[in-house]
Amino acid sequence: MHTLKKNRPLRRIVLASAATVSGMVLLLSLKPHTTPAVAGLASSPAPSSSSGASSGTAGSDGTTGSDGSSGSAATGTRSLTGDSVQTRWGPVQVRVTLKDGKLTDVTAVTYPQENPRDQQINAYAIPQLTREALTAQSADIDTVSGATYTSDGYRQSLQSALDSASG
Repeated sequence: MHTLKKNRPLRRIVLASAATVSGMVLLLSLKPHTTPAVAGLASSPAPSSSSGASSGTAGSDGTTGSDGSSGSAATGTRSLTGDSVQTRWGPVQVRVTLKDGKLTDVTAVTYPQENPRDQQINAYAIPQLTREALTAQSADIDTVSGATYTSDGYRQSLQSALDSASG
């Protein structure tokens, strides 16, 4: 009987160790669910590349047409795309619409949406940043708590779009 009691603790230790190692291997090989990110990424580059092309033409129109005067800007509606700003969690880029020199729309063209947590944070942060930008009529907006990197990238891209509109 004494021999059996010695084998049981050793057997339990070996089985517990094997289960722990197996569990760690499975945990480390687990990848986050990426199906929504693939769908989000498929739709993101299309507006980004088309807006990038329109950004070049709008930017050149803004540079040669307005020369910093509000008279030329007051003649119509223009859409300008800001620089793509690389943040810790991914690029952020916005497109602005100016009508008669006034900011009428801000759209986040590219923003972090690689995983469900990014999507959750930015589903809350992007509309809030847009509202603040339209209210402030500038890039002088507050950072959204919990979305600091996205807020900083949004603000920088917005400022670059507004800069290209003014001169």
